[in-house]
Amino acid sequence: MKILKKINELKLGMTDIEVKGEIVDMSEPRDVRTKFGYTTRVATATLEDDSGKILLPLWGNKIKEVNIGDKVEIKGGYITEFRGDLQLNVPRKGEIKVV
Repeated sequence: MKILKKINELKLGMTDIEVKGEIVDMSEPRDVRTKFGYTTRVATATLEDDSGKILLPLWGNKIKEVNIGDKVEIKGGYITEFRGDLQLNVPRKGEIKVV
């Protein structure tokens, strides 16, 4: 059984994370070239719960799935670091659900 985490408990390298929070901010989508050589769009949302905040990159169609103010549940996420900040990533098999 997966254990629901608080944002302040998330650490670099953790996988298969389940977390709930609110989207409190989101950047404008921008075009980026992936390491595989194709171009896609990414926006960076900020996810917040009562313990803290974490960056949440949203790729491609996932950008349209959430809006600022939405309460979301994320399943199957993993933690990486980008430019010194922890990020909660949601892979293709992961899930972002507005609750």
